[in-house]
Amino acid sequence: MKVLLTRNLHDFAVKELEKRFDVEVYTGKIPIPRNVLISKLKDKDGLVCYPYDTIDRDVIDAAPKLKAISTYSVGYDHVDVKYADTKGIVVSYTPEVLTRATADLTMALLLAVFRRIVEGDRLIRKNKWKEIFGPDEFLGTELYGKTMGIFGMGRIGKAVAKRARGFEINILYHNRTRLSAKEEKSLGVRYCTLDELFRKSDVVSIHAPHTKETNEIVNLKLFRKMKKTAFLVNTARGKIINEKDLVFALKKKMILGAGLDVFSKEPISANHPFAKMENVVIMPHSGSSTVETRKEMAEICVKNLVLSLSRKKPIYQVKI
Repeated sequence: MKVLLTRNLHDFAVKELEKRFDVEVYTGKIPIPRNVLISKLKDKDGLVCYPYDTIDRDVIDAAPKLKAISTYSVGYDHVDVKYADTKGIVVSYTPEVLTRATADLTMALLLAVFRRIVEGDRLIRKNKWKEIFGPDEFLGTELYGKTMGIFGMGRIGKAVAKRARGFEINILYHNRTRLSAKEEKSLGVRYCTLDELFRKSDVVSIHAPHTKETNEIVNLKLFRKMKKTAFLVNTARGKIINEKDLVFALKKKMILGAGLDVFSKEPISANHPFAKMENVVIMPHSGSSTVETRKEMAEICVKNLVLSLSRKKPIYQVKI
């Protein structure tokens, strides 16, 4: 059987695949150009892809032998899962393992925007710290006693809630399906509508999946409901937010700031409006970027593909 990787993976992972399959690793410009992807998939039985690879109906139709798609990610909105299923193609992904790392980064962004950590770092590096600040200069915001609104209470949302409690933060949440009363009590969270979440929170943290229903659901309508002292944090998917509306809200000081790890189109450049704002902390889509997590993701990604091509159920199969 033949397998395509749309970019390189850990050496141990590639070697594990090479024990069983004829492996081709694309090494050109990232992401792999669409025409190149279509051309290389024509004779492939398996595919390892990434969140920035669009595996839609046309790509799937160009791969008549394709039996399995293993994506190196927790999200799978870049794959037309329903169409793949009609073709008998098994789609697998790598959830759970990156929960802790993404929750940690969420808290890091939270602290960074509340306490103006990145601003302070830039201030010193630009040699602008000329004297000790006075009582009302360069002030941040305390987390204690604030209200955090979590939009999307899945694995990562729950992990964030557990971490936030350590800062003695009150937690509201909105989710497609409400948690049981027992789990709400265990996590110390309270369910509310999306409007109430944005209206009452001092910081809104996004952890919902990107779907047709959540596409740009966070927009000017919701920003207008937020406190002027509130912050927005997003470590989920960039397309959940209408970025033009967020830029407008930040410029008009409708909210105080934002911490963003994901964007509608990636990568972004230094010319992006977010990169020019002092009250925005940006990261290069690094929620899962720890040595430990990326290694585990590679292990699962490989196991998923091997099992799928062996006509066995993968560890994590996307459910239709």
